[in-house]
Amino acid sequence: MPRNTAKYLIFARKINGMHQLMSIIHTPMAMIIDPTWIFFVVLVIILFSPILLRRLRTPNVIGLILAGVIIGQHGFDIIERDRSFEIFGQVGIYFIMFLAALEMNMGSVQQYGRKGLLFGIITYAIPFVAAFIASCYLLGFGIITSVLFSCILASHTLITYPIVGRFGLTRHPVVIVSVVATAVALFVALLVSAVTVGAIQETNWFFWLSFAVKCVLYGGFVIYVYPRLGRWFLRRYDDSIMQFMFILSLVFLSAALAELAGLEGLLGAFLAGLTVSRLIPRTSPLMSYIQFVGNALFIPYFLIGVGMLIDLRILISDMHTIWIVVVMVLVGTLSKWTAACIMSRAYPELSGGSLLMFGLTNAHAAGALAIVMIGTDPKVGMMDASILNGTVMLILFSCIISSFATNEGARRLALTEMDTEENQGAWHGKCLVTYSQPDSVKLLTQLALMIRNTHIADSLMGLTVTFNDNDGEADGYREARRLLEEAAEVASSANVDMKTMSRLSTNVAGGILHTIREYDCGEVMVCLTDRTTGMPKSSLGPVIDHVIEGTNREIMAVRMIVPPGTLRKVVVAVPQKAEYEAGFYKWLEHICRMGEQLGCILEFHAHPDTMPNIRVYMDKHHASVRSRYVDMMLWTRIVSLSREVGSDDMLVFITARPGYISYKGSFAGLPLLIYRYFSHTSVMLLYPDQGHD
Repeated sequence: MPRNTAKYLIFARKINGMHQLMSIIHTPMAMIIDPTWIFFVVLVIILFSPILLRRLRTPNVIGLILAGVIIGQHGFDIIERDRSFEIFGQVGIYFIMFLAALEMNMGSVQQYGRKGLLFGIITYAIPFVAAFIASCYLLGFGIITSVLFSCILASHTLITYPIVGRFGLTRHPVVIVSVVATAVALFVALLVSAVTVGAIQETNWFFWLSFAVKCVLYGGFVIYVYPRLGRWFLRRYDDSIMQFMFILSLVFLSAALAELAGLEGLLGAFLAGLTVSRLIPRTSPLMSYIQFVGNALFIPYFLIGVGMLIDLRILISDMHTIWIVVVMVLVGTLSKWTAACIMSRAYPELSGGSLLMFGLTNAHAAGALAIVMIGTDPKVGMMDASILNGTVMLILFSCIISSFATNEGARRLALTEMDTEENQGAWHGKCLVTYSQPDSVKLLTQLALMIRNTHIADSLMGLTVTFNDNDGEADGYREARRLLEEAAEVASSANVDMKTMSRLSTNVAGGILHTIREYDCGEVMVCLTDRTTGMPKSSLGPVIDHVIEGTNREIMAVRMIVPPGTLRKVVVAVPQKAEYEAGFYKWLEHICRMGEQLGCILEFHAHPDTMPNIRVYMDKHHASVRSRYVDMMLWTRIVSLSREVGSDDMLVFITARPGYISYKGSFAGLPLLIYRYFSHTSVMLLYPDQGHD
């Protein structure tokens, strides 16, 4: 091709692109069909909607839905609701259900599961009965149509769940009960709808038998296989992108299998989140990636897509449809509010949370659409276009009401739950992590992210100390900086800013001790490698020994064999009179934070005189953590723990420094004990805070 011709073609393309741009600018009502422009418009909405609504003090959820109304075919017809909105919208609602389940730990489910089941029944039954009566007597529908109509109002979707995360209430009893109730109400509504349609189509007993068998097989597969498969994969592959794609694959496999079993994909995503929640700590980089991708793209895409379904002209075009909308909104809102009030007054731990419970359980979206599509199917033919239009308007008004209710309810609950003394972190200082071995950087950092105090500035610090002996000084310093960069990267991927420093010193222990005093670090984590425990002597090595002797702050000497997120159980051996040490509740809080983050079992082995202090603290501050309590009369029984722990577990020895009340002479033999009996498991030797330096 001649050179002038090529230049002409390039110039022509630029001119054509400018014409397209000017056409879009001068005709804003025109349909945008180019994928690039569609995605650009969506990103602009996601970007500027929170900025605009923040000034109006309006929840972001409302802005995204209203933006969808404006740009959709029933608004200014700027963008067509094509296949991409269906795909991304489906991913978005799956993400909402998955994140809701992921934020829950199994201890919370066990503790509040019955209350959630009860609330699910109440928040389904009251709207169902109220809607059935209104459908028969106010709208004049038949029995079958009224049943499907009632299922629409009885179900709900966690549209406003992202609002809760901003207030740090995702593991509050009110939220956990509401999330469990959502799954229960949605499942019952879909089941009743299926039974109703089956009765119309005269489905035989074999269909229901096969449906039950498929549900059992599906549930058993996900519950049994997912945790084991997830633990195997996450231990062998530490690449963040691979881990994220693996978890995402599990979610959509569960959703697809749920649909094959005759259930809704929403329930499949929720079940996947419950089963893998133990493998993804809240402070882990993987959790940050999941939350970021969901909240930044997929969930907003879903909300915009919902808005594009809404046609506001319905409110002025058809009086029959308007009457249906009024009945659906009033009955649905009042009945859901009644259910929330009844539940909050029935249990003291839920008192004050009625508004938040109402906000989380009032919004209608995916479940309502699924049921109305069943009713309007030509094969069923029990619902007409007026009910479909009324359902769409119900989605709009219920989402608006729920957004304001959730925002205000979460704000009130956060204010009542706030403990200013705990937030100041008076007795929880900065966590200092010392790095010396390349293979332990990620594991130590992940563990430190779990136990750090999130209420103080610079809560996490990383340190390397390099010998100042001139020989190989440059190489040692470069290696130290590389370790710190890797640690900071792990912390950054979890949205935590880690302050790092590298010291040159002729004494490694001295460099660590100077840093502790200089930055007033409350707890220190050091690496317990095979080189320090592999020698048959009573020593952790000169560096760790000198650090323990040189400070009274809490010291954690850690040897991790597997990633912290894959631990099944944490066994804590507590000596007699440990409750008399100054740092008793401090280390107990750190262990409890691990249990909360990991969702694993905390098993305490302690003397009967010490155990009540542990149980009282757990019941008061960490009741949702799964725990076991085993009396241990003699400290020498810790050897028998070697038969109870494996590579999936972690063993924590609570020790003490010589001269303090809980110190025992046998503590000196712990390094040898670990070498002989516990080489197969992850270990932490914890020296509690024993007074000020």
